[in-house]
Amino acid sequence: MRILHATVAAAVLLTGCAAGLRPEPVTAGTGPDPAVVRTDTGAVRGTVTDRHRLFQGIPYATAGRWETPVPARNRTGVKDATKPGAMCPQVGSVYAPISSTDEDCLFLNVTTPRAPGRDRPVMVWIHGDGAVGAGHFSDARKLASRGVVVVTINYRLGVFSGFGYPGLKDSGTYGLQDQQEALRWVRRNAAAFGGDPSNVTAFGVSFGALAIGGQLTSPGAKGLFRRVAMQSGETMMDMPANSIVPGAPAAPTFAWRSIEEAQAVGRAYAERLGCDDLACLRALPVRKILAIPQIMNVFQAYAYGNGVLPELPSKAIREGRFHRVPVLAGATRDEHRIFVGMNYDVQGRPVTAEQYGTLIKEAFGDDAGRVAREYPLASYASPSQAWAAVMTDRLWARGTHEQNTLLARHAPVYGYEFADRKAPMFLPLEADFDWGAFHAGDLPYLFPEKEAPLSPAQRRLSDQMVGYWTNFARTGSPNGSGLPAWPRLSGGTQSLAPDAVRPIDYAAGHRLSFWK
Repeated sequence: MRILHATVAAAVLLTGCAAGLRPEPVTAGTGPDPAVVRTDTGAVRGTVTDRHRLFQGIPYATAGRWETPVPARNRTGVKDATKPGAMCPQVGSVYAPISSTDEDCLFLNVTTPRAPGRDRPVMVWIHGDGAVGAGHFSDARKLASRGVVVVTINYRLGVFSGFGYPGLKDSGTYGLQDQQEALRWVRRNAAAFGGDPSNVTAFGVSFGALAIGGQLTSPGAKGLFRRVAMQSGETMMDMPANSIVPGAPAAPTFAWRSIEEAQAVGRAYAERLGCDDLACLRALPVRKILAIPQIMNVFQAYAYGNGVLPELPSKAIREGRFHRVPVLAGATRDEHRIFVGMNYDVQGRPVTAEQYGTLIKEAFGDDAGRVAREYPLASYASPSQAWAAVMTDRLWARGTHEQNTLLARHAPVYGYEFADRKAPMFLPLEADFDWGAFHAGDLPYLFPEKEAPLSPAQRRLSDQMVGYWTNFARTGSPNGSGLPAWPRLSGGTQSLAPDAVRPIDYAAGHRLSFWK
């Protein structure tokens, strides 16, 4: 859901069926009632329309607080699957005014075409943010209309996901573990919904894309997906000072944390919660945990140095230790504008010319003069946009280009840049700010948003993007009939803009030779 984690830096294979039961899967549409599908744990009844079938709130796993998830239990009867399951605990934010205190939250949703089918490609969506959101907020009907099965999932967030503490097995990785358990559910049950369990694409945005970067290096994810698509992910990113929010210190990684650091942070917050052992922490009411300011954001980072993530994912990718699968990955043209707009202008404090110089000096030290000359204020409409341009290139473009280049040494990679600078703002942000092609601005082009009406040209781009993404899920290449040719990374990065879809030199466009 919606996607962003603008405040992260403010702190930052197959398994057997449950209980050994393995019912024969029902091929989609062949039963007497198309709204009923039998999963490995019991039948579910969803909603059937003239074009789609939608099944919501299907439990895929259960887990105690800071415990490894296990497959959901078998059920009798037919479970109602016409409404979403509970969201995982969260407190919401300025851009997502939602909340939940329900820890029984490991649910997923399945959207399929209405017509009977089998062996359809399966796309598993991992939503972004890491502190707020749920799978059901992403409307997958447009993607499913192209003949794919789309699964959107809930997973544990914030302190219930990334919390580290001595004695907790694989602590700091519970959200990643949930995602793997959901993928195992998909492998067991895809055929019942008309999908091909051997053709699964994991795709996600922002924190969800970062999670996929982790899954690429996680031993437990081996064989759970055949391809991946990562939109505006931060797998390879570091953080100069002030990069996401004013006053935030520099950090060597964006959202990875060593297990030692995770446990140290966990102990510090345990003290704030009045606990000195796990029994006390597990007995606390959810509301008391969520009442600690910023606690969800502090634990957005995933921990490495454990069984789930044995090593820092960015290091593993640099050294070629990752699952070799085709990749579709990219970023937006103006990634960082939304972070500047939210953290400065929304608070009534746009970046001033004087502050621009201070921010550059604090971020780049002795190189500040070179950066200021490369990005002079006179070249931008405002100091805010100048600072956003610096960070878009230094953080996002550099990290995305390194990620794609490294992955392309061992696997097919199709890079893209979403470049629609008139993309509609679908978040409840009212600042007078030119958002440009902002972070996650491409989401309404894949998942329609009623808050984001598209022009005719933007709808054409949306149709093209849905075609690219579903072609990639089907064959491992985004190319297909009626679409502009999309080369592999060595032939350029595909720019996605209304009536202007074409390969570009991404490194030159973002001055990456300067940032070496």
